[in-house]
Amino acid sequence: MCPPGSRGVPKASRALLLLPLLVWLLGTPRGVGAGASQRAELRVRVRLPEGQVTEESLQADSDNDSIILELRKPDGTLVSFIADFRKYVKIFRALILGELEKGQSQFQALCFVTRLHHNEIIPSEAMAKLRQKNPRAVRQPEEVRGLEHLHMDIAVNFSQGGLLSPHLRNVCAEAVDAIYTRQEDVWFWLQQGVDSSMFKALPKDTEQALLPHCGQVEDLGKPCVCHYGLNLAWYPCMLKYCHSHDRPVPYKCGIRSCQKSYNFNFYVPQRQLCLWDEDP
Repeated sequence: MCPPGSRGVPKASRALLLLPLLVWLLGTPRGVGAGASQRAELRVRVRLPEGQVTEESLQADSDNDSIILELRKPDGTLVSFIADFRKYVKIFRALILGELEKGQSQFQALCFVTRLHHNEIIPSEAMAKLRQKNPRAVRQPEEVRGLEHLHMDIAVNFSQGGLLSPHLRNVCAEAVDAIYTRQEDVWFWLQQGVDSSMFKALPKDTEQALLPHCGQVEDLGKPCVCHYGLNLAWYPCMLKYCHSHDRPVPYKCGIRSCQKSYNFNFYVPQRQLCLWDEDP
């Protein structure tokens, strides 16, 4: 007897449909009743661009329409990515460990806030339904998306940040004075009704062009342009659709995974706020 939905599909095709290690489960996830909040967490092992393997946490909240991704880099840095679909906001946070033997603080936090575009990542309700067949498998992305350079020229007022996204107050609590965004994203949010008073312009491009990169500055009290790069090693970026003779339209049957890197440049009033940035 053929499994449901496989009638008329060649055996080889059915085998191919079983290959993805992360599968789409149709219907209500186990343990979640009708009307209950669909919260789910998936932990996967991923290979970083440098070759090391780390564990990544993917949390989906379909009621609040958001996704949280977290991973720890080999140097101890904790990277978090939040997609807030309701507010069209994505937040990148890095908790960078300091070198105590050099007199640095225990850690330094950075938050970068940008506009969330359509189809950057799968919907929260789709993420909540993901399961993996082999938890010990090491995931590698099917697609490596291009490096994105972002010039962060606006500071975000932490005390009002909850109006931009309710996640910002929790995620960026350690980065009160280091929350950055871009003018082009601010223009979009203003059109959505966000209050402009939460944004403060940093020195203009023409002024920053006269400043050296922090890696070239020895005086820890001097202003400079800081650089920070981060990488989302593995995340579900698209839904896959399958065809069947039993169904008149394509149906969701899996995900496509991606990797994406970002380079952020931003102004700091003192070199000591950018100690990790060193010239090669």
